[in-house]
Amino acid sequence: MLNLPWNLLGLAVLSGLGLVLVSMPMFLRWAKGHGWGQEVRQEGPQAHLSKAGTPTMGGIVLILAGLLAGFWAPNCWEVWVFRFTVLACAGLGCVDDASKLLKHRSLGLKARHKLAFLGILGLGLFVWLCLTRSSFALTLPYFGEVHSFWLLLIVTLLLTSGTVNAVNLTDGLDGLAGGTCFSALTAFSVIAGCSGHTELCVAAAAMAGACVGFLWFNVFPARVFMGDTGSLGLGGALAVLALASSCEFLLIFIGGVFVMEALSVILQVSYFKLTGGKRIFRMSPIHHHFELGGLHEVQVTARFIIVSVILALLGVMFYLGVWP
Repeated sequence: MLNLPWNLLGLAVLSGLGLVLVSMPMFLRWAKGHGWGQEVRQEGPQAHLSKAGTPTMGGIVLILAGLLAGFWAPNCWEVWVFRFTVLACAGLGCVDDASKLLKHRSLGLKARHKLAFLGILGLGLFVWLCLTRSSFALTLPYFGEVHSFWLLLIVTLLLTSGTVNAVNLTDGLDGLAGGTCFSALTAFSVIAGCSGHTELCVAAAAMAGACVGFLWFNVFPARVFMGDTGSLGLGGALAVLALASSCEFLLIFIGGVFVMEALSVILQVSYFKLTGGKRIFRMSPIHHHFELGGLHEVQVTARFIIVSVILALLGVMFYLGVWP
């Protein structure tokens, strides 16, 4: 049996879940009263136009509930770095969401501004790694450790920016981002506990519990969207967990759904520019490709979450050395 702090994990999960279930109805009343409705992209699937006006920025409740529930975790520098990163990314998302609401459009901050912010955050995380790790080591599956200052810097910057943006791209169907993040957070909670990072294990479990609570209101048909506030905050949480547990490359596997979503956008945009307007997918991110192919939104979401659960289980098994 895994040697994990089960009592603290249970309290953290139930606290995160309960805080969202209790506070979200109050947030929804407040958001509706202030007209915090989602602006839907006109170029997106036509079926999504009916979602316009659905309360957004529910990620505020999700992230705060997850962080508050995480106070069951004993205090240490790693937990405070986790909290700071999640708040910083959620704050960036909150500014982005607020600009959309104020300007009544589906586009918020410019991409270069987001990347600049995430680049600075990545540099801060790199400094933290340099202060806490005994060497500039990266663990490559099947190859062991590689010691390189520059490789660690590049991986930290790419992982921070890439994870945050990939989770953001995944947030396009009701329940999709919340469900896939729950799988990934649960996997990294187990990994953190097994690697001796008990505090992060509990903090990750609290955020996973908050995701479950959020899904109660976000499954189809969604009563609230998490917005960039939630998706960027959750992406920041996964990035810190992967860096702290030295599982940077394992995140690519556990977060395979996020990788697939991001790659579909990169391939679509690149191919569109190279061929003068031709497309690989019906629409990107790839969840829209399957949706436009005839699958209902619920079917796409359910299958993507099933894939994320399988990848999370395999990732934990790989870390524990029981697969392959």
